[in-house]
Amino acid sequence: MARFKGFSTVNRYKKFTVTDRDLVIRDLLNILSIREGELPGKPDVGTRIWNFIFEANTPEVIRQITAEIQRITTYDPRVEVVDVVVSSLNNTVNLELVIIINPNVSPETINFMFDQDDNTVQVV
Repeated sequence: MARFKGFSTVNRYKKFTVTDRDLVIRDLLNILSIREGELPGKPDVGTRIWNFIFEANTPEVIRQITAEIQRITTYDPRVEVVDVVVSSLNNTVNLELVIIINPNVSPETINFMFDQDDNTVQVV
């Protein structure tokens, strides 16, 4: 039986129900797709990671992106961040997140790519 249940119309035809791991990843993708301040009436929703796309991959930028991921995931009790690896290449920011999706105990790695050209975030 599904522990988490939700709905998504992204890449779906007729069956819109999403459960457990897929729902958590879809929710992370949704929040990462919103630039901070972009949602009317909720200026704290979204992420500042989009601001770092053209920045050099310095230790300070990596620290700020890691802090941003920690900030975003504190709003979701289903997700516990174990590690964040940041890399950038040609108008993209790539995040390798090692997370635990509660109530599981084994960490898993999920790769997110922020692409400025397409203005999208994707799981790769």
